Amino acid sequence: MKILFTNFHEGDGGGHTTYVMTLATALATRHEVHVAAPPASRLYREASGETGLRAWAQPFPNGLNRLAARRRACRQLAGLLRGSDFDLVHVNGSADHRLVMAALRGWRRRPRIVLTKHNSKPMTGLGHWWRARRGTDMVIAVCDFTYRALAASAYRRCLLATVHNGVDIDHFTPWPNAEAIAQRRRWLGDRTALLLGSNAGTANYKGWMDLVEALALLPPARRALVHLLVAGRLPDAAIEQRIAELDLSDQVHFPGLLDDVRPALAAIDAGFVLSWDVETISFACREMMAMGKPVLVSDYAGLPENIRPELDGWLVPPRNHQAMADCLQRLLEQRADLARMGAAARERAQNEFGLDRFVARTEAAYADLLANR
Repeated sequence: MKILFTNFHEGDGGGHTTYVMTLATALATRHEVHVAAPPASRLYREASGETGLRAWAQPFPNGLNRLAARRRACRQLAGLLRGSDFDLVHVNGSADHRLVMAALRGWRRRPRIVLTKHNSKPMTGLGHWWRARRGTDMVIAVCDFTYRALAASAYRRCLLATVHNGVDIDHFTPWPNAEAIAQRRRWLGDRTALLLGSNAGTANYKGWMDLVEALALLPPARRALVHLLVAGRLPDAAIEQRIAELDLSDQVHFPGLLDDVRPALAAIDAGFVLSWDVETISFACREMMAMGKPVLVSDYAGLPENIRPELDGWLVPPRNHQAMADCLQRLLEQRADLARMGAAARERAQNEFGLDRFVARTEAAYADLLANR
């Protein structure tokens, strides 16, 4: 197959970048794979440095105030598509989806268009109806929650497939105890506090600040026993001020954006992803579990599909600070069991989250689409 992946994010791209790079790199061993992304994006930078991938610097401007830029980008993308004979164009958001449709307008025989639904935003309105009817052949849902939403939307007319996101479980693997202890000392020094962490980012909807608020609800003696490590963009001054008002500045640590999250994950006792918007299944959650960490997740979208409560993680209602505080109390009481729960998380990752399974199921979905051409 000859495949073109597109993604509109101009910066880091988060899970979108992880998704495209994971699939593109693996599929490039058996297929001809191209990636089109904005020139300043992390996706373009990483794809350009990957042997076996062809990266194209392609902007995907969005918004009515950027019509001239959109026309230029459309002409550029149309040239790329005309100069290649792609079997599939795999789009990953509304902005690149719309531009691909515009660039293919008028083609009598176009490549098949595959969309991955990466978020929990509703799929209603005229735009979704038009894209489902005129520019989508298959939609991949990354969790069962998303599949159910697709089946009730305008996209039900397309081929639908559920392919849960996978992670490289050989890359994300438990670290030796001595190395993990060394990483803990970077954040805790000689303190023996419980360290909870997340590599899901610091966007507001990720819910990490809800956990900070929940920590403040604990009695002072218990509160002092818990530290939080949150990787991602550094928070703004208003968030830092709120953390200071809660008297938790010394207990909430920010390593920033990390090229390699494994040292931070090796340091933690357990992970958390507490999203209340946008989220689907979370690469971050699965990476933490692959590294042998049980994970606290909110009961939102596909997050509960990752864990088995009280076996390899915990489940709390989204944005419920008291429920989170109660769970922190339980974690302190269960601290001796965290290693066992981490081993169960690793076992689940090996059985369910592996990269080979993720890639093979995506490849099978592609083949099914082309067979039904």
